[in-house]
Amino acid sequence: MNSAYWSLRYQNKQTGWDIGEASKPLLKLFEKIENKDDKILIPGCGNAYEAEYLFDSGYKNIYIIDIAEEPILAFKNRNPNFPKNQILLGDFFKHKGSYNVIIEQTFFCAIDPELRPRYVNKCYDLLKKNGKLLGVLFNREFEGGPPFGGNKKEYQTLFENVFTTVRIINSIHSIPPRMGNEVTIACKK
Repeated sequence: MNSAYWSLRYQNKQTGWDIGEASKPLLKLFEKIENKDDKILIPGCGNAYEAEYLFDSGYKNIYIIDIAEEPILAFKNRNPNFPKNQILLGDFFKHKGSYNVIIEQTFFCAIDPELRPRYVNKCYDLLKKNGKLLGVLFNREFEGGPPFGGNKKEYQTLFENVFTTVRIINSIHSIPPRMGNEVTIACKK
């Protein structure tokens, strides 16, 4: 699942995870971002509707990164005023930076489950002291993948191995097709 794989998925419109707008559970989590100057990263951003929403809401220090060029170009076309230096084409696992907040939306479920401990450690490393990882994860299994599923108990163990504080709750704000199948996470470094 390299850049060529994901580019092909976008070219063939095989993007079932893309709901065409910012995820409703994330909109509620955004209320936890008190400082509009916080430096925010959205890894595996796809079409980055969440970045668009945050930017339009007055947050200006948002960085997005994706390994596939297609969603990055689509985002640039939709958001000509978004700072170009904050739109990154590249591999999250090789990314260097320091952030107050990392937003998780469909990236975790897209990577091979064997990479999940590496993902958690990378998020921790990229976060500043007291930084937060906020996101939405699937709370169900899938045949094959991606997406790759999981469950609350598995996530709790995975994130508690690294983060100081971990809160995982059932999402009550999911879109109808995902209702009962998503959890929100809030982890603090």
